[in-house]
Amino acid sequence: MIIMIVAGVEIEVIKKNIKNMHLYVMPPYGNVRITAPVKANDETISLFAITKIAWIKKQIEKYENQPRQSEREYISGESHYVWGRRYRLEVRYTKTANNVEIKANKLFLTVRENSTQAQRENVMNEWYRAELKAKLSPLIEKWQKIIGVTTDSVGVKNMLTRWGTCNVKDKRIWINLQLAKKPINCLEYVVVHELVHLLEKDHTSIFIEYMDRFLPYWRVTKDELNSFIMDRYLEE
Repeated sequence: MIIMIVAGVEIEVIKKNIKNMHLYVMPPYGNVRITAPVKANDETISLFAITKIAWIKKQIEKYENQPRQSEREYISGESHYVWGRRYRLEVRYTKTANNVEIKANKLFLTVRENSTQAQRENVMNEWYRAELKAKLSPLIEKWQKIIGVTTDSVGVKNMLTRWGTCNVKDKRIWINLQLAKKPINCLEYVVVHELVHLLEKDHTSIFIEYMDRFLPYWRVTKDELNSFIMDRYLEE
């Protein structure tokens, strides 16, 4: 991977065994990426980017103007989301074990009284991780059978620019922890998307055909997912 600056725009360049160049401006922050054939030189890639620079800047501006979730303090009264539903956070204190639980329309976070913001966030994230893994496992099992592929590893982590990733060579999939806050159909869409990469590595017309076959409404769900306000996370 190399970093190229074109007309003041930072572009991540990844060379692959492909025939044509592909351009991506990725949510949620408008990071720009070009995938190029292995033999493509810097000048060719730069010229390609220049021809697309007006469109690139327009897309970056769109993402920059997109609202972001304010930084959480994990204190009583905040709104937090679980599977697309909004809950009011209530912080309670204990001298024993930390805990998170939902009762009616409230999300109760039980922590030590002298806990820091970072510690409260960690307790919440580990709870979200458990919630996500509980839903993720049956979805992976279901869609592996339908699609006819098998992944060797499925992990969960915070990511800034992607809802999921797939390492085709190692058959390893990563799912964004933030999906535990979105409607369950969004998680299912990401699972199908990443598993389909085991059939078709890149976002080609063949990939689109597979998505249309397995999940006909995927475009609607994709738009729904990308419309949500993102949390201000650092990648793990």
